Amino acid sequence: MQEKTWKYKECHIRYRMAGEGPLLFLLHGWGANADLFAGIEQYAATKYTVVSPDLPGFGGSGEPAQAYDLDDYVDFVAEFVTAVRQETHECVLLGHSHGGRIILRLLSRMAGSPEEGISPENFGFYVSKAILTDSAGIVPVRTAEQQKRTQRYKLYKNLLTKTGVTKLAPGALDALQKKYGSADYAAASPVMRQSMVKVVNTDLQKEMPRIKIPVLLIWGDADTATPLSDGKRMEELMPEAGLAVIAGAGHYSFLDNPVLYNRILGSFLGIGGD
Repeated sequence: MQEKTWKYKECHIRYRMAGEGPLLFLLHGWGANADLFAGIEQYAATKYTVVSPDLPGFGGSGEPAQAYDLDDYVDFVAEFVTAVRQETHECVLLGHSHGGRIILRLLSRMAGSPEEGISPENFGFYVSKAILTDSAGIVPVRTAEQQKRTQRYKLYKNLLTKTGVTKLAPGALDALQKKYGSADYAAASPVMRQSMVKVVNTDLQKEMPRIKIPVLLIWGDADTATPLSDGKRMEELMPEAGLAVIAGAGHYSFLDNPVLYNRILGSFLGIGGD
């Protein structure tokens, strides 16, 4: 495995590359980095050139100057694939969680949307297959407790703003956001928190029927972050999608049961052995 860097706008991007053969790009989830894919890399590199970038704002890659939305991440992936592919025009994409969400939007854009002025000819490569693992892309239905938590946050935020506390103590709002936000939100820098807010509520269900290439969905049935019901819904909406379920695995199914995960992946990608 080789570690390399690439410059994208203001960011230095760290990425990993291993193996020889057709191109397989691995896109990690929110708050993670490419290192989590080490097991997949080692397995798939027996037949593929496996490329795993740290997305902007994560791992060894720099943060963007401004908050990214989902399309900004799609633009990054499109340029990164173009830069790495050299003479190869075909590639396979694999995404976990947020990485899957990026792939869904990218494939939707590549399918073309005349009403949005988007054409597949705008891309210098094509994707022959995709693998979505415990993927984001469907906005979860909030529980009653989550709704109450959000209401409390908005109440306290309004109080801090209207009483002028935020001007006297700028850190008060940041402390409030850390208290009521998720662990990923609390751990993020200000620009990445803004990015998370822009990205996390993007629902891609209306775009999924456009995606007509073979898509393998691999899901842990104990996933609570992106529940199995999301995978079943994606299978319904994408014409060429198929769902494989790993019993007992959670949101990181490729780490919870790597042997079974690689066996499923290998069957889809034509990689022999375990």
